[in-house]
Amino acid sequence: MLKRFFLNALSSFLGAWVAIVIFGAVCVMVIVGLIARLGVSQATQNQVTKDSILTIDLKGEIDETEMPVDFDYSTIVSGDISKKQSLALLTSAIEAAAENKNIKAIYLKCNSIASSPATLNAIRNSLLKFKESKKKIIAYGDMLAMGDYYIATVADELYMNPGGNLALKGLGGITPFFKGLFEKIGIEFQVVKVGTYKSAVEPYINEQMSEPARAQLDTLYGSMWGIICDGICEERKGVTPAKIDSLINDDFIFLRPAKTAVTAGMVDGLYYERSMDSIIAVGINKKKEDLNFVDPSLLVTQEQLLTGLSSKNQIALVYASGEILDGGGGNTINYEKYVPLIVSLAENENVKGMVLRVNSPGGSVFGSEQIGEALDYFQSKGKPLAVSMGDYAASGGYWISSCANRIFADPLTITGSIGIFGLIPNVEGLTKKLGVNMELVSTNPEAVFPSLFQPLNSRQLKGMQEMVEDGYDRFVSRVAKGRHMSENKVRRIGEGRVWDAVTAMKIGLVDQLGGVEDAIEWVAQDLNIENYDVTRYPRYETSVWDLLPNVMNMQLKEQIRKSLSTEISPVLLKRVERTLSRKPLQALMPEIQVGFISN
Repeated sequence: MLKRFFLNALSSFLGAWVAIVIFGAVCVMVIVGLIARLGVSQATQNQVTKDSILTIDLKGEIDETEMPVDFDYSTIVSGDISKKQSLALLTSAIEAAAENKNIKAIYLKCNSIASSPATLNAIRNSLLKFKESKKKIIAYGDMLAMGDYYIATVADELYMNPGGNLALKGLGGITPFFKGLFEKIGIEFQVVKVGTYKSAVEPYINEQMSEPARAQLDTLYGSMWGIICDGICEERKGVTPAKIDSLINDDFIFLRPAKTAVTAGMVDGLYYERSMDSIIAVGINKKKEDLNFVDPSLLVTQEQLLTGLSSKNQIALVYASGEILDGGGGNTINYEKYVPLIVSLAENENVKGMVLRVNSPGGSVFGSEQIGEALDYFQSKGKPLAVSMGDYAASGGYWISSCANRIFADPLTITGSIGIFGLIPNVEGLTKKLGVNMELVSTNPEAVFPSLFQPLNSRQLKGMQEMVEDGYDRFVSRVAKGRHMSENKVRRIGEGRVWDAVTAMKIGLVDQLGGVEDAIEWVAQDLNIENYDVTRYPRYETSVWDLLPNVMNMQLKEQIRKSLSTEISPVLLKRVERTLSRKPLQALMPEIQVGFISN
């Protein structure tokens, strides 16, 4: 009997190992196949030859810089394994196209870009600078969403499909309120905060938006919409802000046929996409057969983005993109990674200065404080620090920005939100629904404070409020020091309120309107150096998941989506999970998803 047991155990053990070996071999074969396919794809790509046209596909979301694919469960559920384009790559390619003699024009393919206004503005400004080379920009869209249109208005020629329409609707955002959802499952949120406008907690404790929150968003959207309309009108002669509002409010242009956009002077003509080769050829006085359409990645490789590591005159460009977390990975700002990086740059003799590119709504108070202190250490070495703000640099994002020697922001950047809150979930109702009774035994009343399984009492709430106020005092003190203001003034413009960059500059939170290149140029001038290299951080290693977007079978993605989808939106599930996993003390702006209202 014992012998048979060991024989069975041994056979099971060997069977398991054989299965593992076979599985490993299959994985290796799949990976080799993916790499081979990608290699063939790259080998057969067009080269930048005479009469080349840089083609920019305005599609999907745009990351700040090249990022590894964040492959997780939610990625599989959504079926979105595609790799996003990056702002750094697009703007570098546009700059290179202006100088490359083989590039004769830029072709903008409008395919519903879905990025925030400041990112769109950065692309648009790069294209405006490209026009100084006297090369043409030609744009086309089957359907012109508002974000596409805002960028495409810089084009010398702007065309649309006869069956399409111009989805001009305005600027806005939708905020979901989860109080009813959490009540159904037995979770309530206990809140302590500083700041009348600190509305990041509202979706979890209110059923609708408060008046202060609505007032600040009305002002924010109005200011940003004014900048966008002015930009469109500067490029589309005869178009005025009043005309744009009339087309939206009175004429419902987003419901009208494409010819309405031509009549209104919003686009130049109507063609099907198959005609664009001929139109581009005529536009640059070349033969259609000689045109060579190239991708931005051909002009700018990853190696080019990371040049200058051996240079003795380096300006470090550090991208801080995403929510500030204590730990965490993917597209987040993990202080455990950023603090050592900043310290190493401070102690690197070749690094003479830094531009910190901030695109963050904030997050952990502790993480923000650690990164801020590391930046102070960098400056203590006599090295200048400039901040370039992206879509938003608010709350914790402003905490890490505030002591820079100079702060740059795009006119459509959202910044400020100087405030702190504590959000403590209580799941006592949920445990009762599940039939679970939690019993506490402790040596001291606060041994398990804060507990998820019972509400805070008045003493505990008082202690949390004092903790939040102490954190707010440190925040205010840091901003006052960095911006050379009195603490009273900081408190007046703080209160958790978000500001558009134009207003933020007027009240002293921002020094200058501009982008990354402006910040780099300022650092170089401050250092009084003409010859320097820009090195981008953090660096990352390309993984096998980065190859998947190029070769993943679309039918397989669809099958995964159908197999793992649930009745509840994965996006909402992820947001709820993220909220419950956050540390109690946060410096986080409201989850404002500013976007052009389109289809």
